Amino acid sequence: MASTSARLLSLLSLLQSRRDWPGAVLADRLEVSPRTVRRDVDRLRELGYPIAAAKGPDGGYRLGAGSELPPLLFDDDQAIAVAVALQSAATAGTGVEEAALRALGTVRQVMPSRLRRRVDAIRVRVIEPVGARPGPQVSTATLLAVGEAIRAEQVLRFSYGAGDTGGSQDPPRRVEPHHLVTWGRRWYLVAFDLDRDDWRTFRVDRIAPRSNPGPRFTPRAVPGGDLAAYVSSRFRGSTDGSGEWPCRGEVVVHRAAAALEPFVGDAELAPIDDDHCRLTLGAWSWVALASRITGFDAEVEVIGPPELADAFRALAARCERAAGAS
Repeated sequence: MASTSARLLSLLSLLQSRRDWPGAVLADRLEVSPRTVRRDVDRLRELGYPIAAAKGPDGGYRLGAGSELPPLLFDDDQAIAVAVALQSAATAGTGVEEAALRALGTVRQVMPSRLRRRVDAIRVRVIEPVGARPGPQVSTATLLAVGEAIRAEQVLRFSYGAGDTGGSQDPPRRVEPHHLVTWGRRWYLVAFDLDRDDWRTFRVDRIAPRSNPGPRFTPRAVPGGDLAAYVSSRFRGSTDGSGEWPCRGEVVVHRAAAALEPFVGDAELAPIDDDHCRLTLGAWSWVALASRITGFDAEVEVIGPPELADAFRALAARCERAAGAS
């Protein structure tokens, strides 16, 4: 039989891994008697863990939520995941950066040395392009208010506008909030706008929630049923809900695939030979797509569709006029 302290840690780990545990199953997993399980549960309760017991011949145990945060137990993978998540949170632009770093220090301090070495080897940093502006700061209070409305399935009322602090005289927006998402280092709320009878995405840094919660609602399905595809469609200008760019073309570029690979983003790249590659990519308009391809600074052969060739002609004429004007 394991020592009492080791057995308590094993019991706590099991209770954290799923919602309900029959007492007999716990006793079997720990290789002890049901009576020993009951005593160990009492010891954990004395340490501050709120463990509820169900009565009856098949009674079991459930680890619940308490008014205070007791000591937590993570396995190796969970501890590393928490450390990585906290490092990422330190760059999230939500006003919790300092708290995330303090929490990371607390978690690291109680880790065994073997885990601490692994965590210290993971350094998460967000490297922005030169001249790029950081994303706008979102207040923790706003995130909590929006998140609570999503969880409670209650209509959210808020003032909306750049730098709005809630003093706007415009009527508040009324929405059924569904998801918080991030895109391009900005936070967005995906919601159904009740006054416009349509889906909208709102920048969370421009939201100033009103204090009174609205009525409850039955959640609707996001258009297309796929949240990621819907959000991608909104930001790429697509109208079919697929998440794809509305304009997509294929070209042969007179450059090696390896030379283009760091710069193609979401494009599909396939080598042809040492000096040519096939590139399939998209943009919100055909001229924008032609301009994107021109940015690779290489000779190009258009494979299709015809709209892309027409866009290159339009872009060439536009460039010629610009050169003549200068």
